[in-house]
Amino acid sequence: MILYPAIDLKDGNCVRLLRGDMEAATVFGSDPAAQARAFQDAGAEWLHLVDLNGAFEGKPVNAAAVEAILAATDIPTQLGGGIRDMATIESWLDRGLTRVILGTVAVENPDLVHEAAQAFPGRIAVGIDARAGRVATRGWATETNVMATDLAQRFQDAGVAAIIYTDIDRDGAMGGPNIPATEALARAVNIPVIASGGVSSMADLKALADTRVIAGAISGRALYDGALDLTQALAALK
Repeated sequence: MILYPAIDLKDGNCVRLLRGDMEAATVFGSDPAAQARAFQDAGAEWLHLVDLNGAFEGKPVNAAAVEAILAATDIPTQLGGGIRDMATIESWLDRGLTRVILGTVAVENPDLVHEAAQAFPGRIAVGIDARAGRVATRGWATETNVMATDLAQRFQDAGVAAIIYTDIDRDGAMGGPNIPATEALARAVNIPVIASGGVSSMADLKALADTRVIAGAISGRALYDGALDLTQALAALK
């Protein structure tokens, strides 16, 4: 199971939100590239980036910070937030991202996900963010009636590289991930599923790994707060 350290970008800073609330942002650093380098130096094999402003505005906003991170590191990096058309997908992949994450468009324009996954094999992931099993879009501000598992199954044969499943009510709350829902999703599809939201301890990582069907875990606040030591966690997962 791969551990993805998270860098959430708001106004050029590294932040963490509480349950997706942009007004409840804690700033953890003003130099995202330095934070990315620190994660790489600690042994991280991947980075997970989110353009929070972009998710709300529907277009890339923190591009300068993302480019600085890409210039400062040489490990695979995935980015979500505000990526909603083919031109933006191509632009980011051309600039050195390994993978782009499509969230809102997976609900609003699923054909784009299929088209992008065919055009860029292995480089398109789907982000599914849910409250009580129902998908939320546009920076989690818009609630839908789409169930997370139903959405995931729409892309079963699309060729997407991964599904990132976030339980919004767990995100940034340091209360542990929603393992039953994440495991159920992972068993419902043949696409690798990455857990996000509330991953905050070695016990959480072990519980996720013990399902034997969850391919990865994303952690942010716990790494910044020191509740989870990245080097120790990576060694344990090996």
